[in-house]
Amino acid sequence: MGAARTPRERWVEEGLAVLADGGPDAVRVEALAKRLGVTKGGFYGHFADRDALLTAMLDTWEREAADQVVDRVRQEPDGDPRALITLAGMLTFSGDRLRPIDLAVRDWARRDETVAARLRRVDNRRMELLREMIGTFCADPDEVEARSLIAFCVAIGHHFLAADHRGRTRTEVLARAGDLILDRPEEPPISRGVRRNPVARKDLDG
Repeated sequence: MGAARTPRERWVEEGLAVLADGGPDAVRVEALAKRLGVTKGGFYGHFADRDALLTAMLDTWEREAADQVVDRVRQEPDGDPRALITLAGMLTFSGDRLRPIDLAVRDWARRDETVAARLRRVDNRRMELLREMIGTFCADPDEVEARSLIAFCVAIGHHFLAADHRGRTRTEVLARAGDLILDRPEEPPISRGVRRNPVARKDLDG
């Protein structure tokens, strides 16, 4: 069971849920109050205005999607860089919480320069972690940058791709992409239907 949330945290959490479902325009004080079963006036005991709530939501997202992910990776006793990239990807893009918020923030950033700056800061931290990890098994700086970019693009971009994969599942193709990007030993061709370990190769799957 998670820690009990304060009234202020409940507003932030509900705001993030609405953001993920309907974008920033859907984050309205009156609608949130109704979802929370409280009066609209209670909002102003915690926030000066709607903009203050939006800022608090971004603060929470950045803390969970960047600060806590990096801290967790740094604390892992297993120092294998490929395993750490896998862990970072799972923490950042897997599950029903951070992934939809992340995608919603990206859409929001296209229309708001302040949000775009925040997203750039978070993405720069993620890229720096990728560079550091990939740099342990790849000596060419240009190749490190390219692999880091491709890994990041695959992790995010595949959510927007509707293409089929000629008898292969998306999970299988993502696993093979991860093998190539992270320079892992090649397994039997995915077209043969060989079962892969779903935990060991979820770094690019979300």
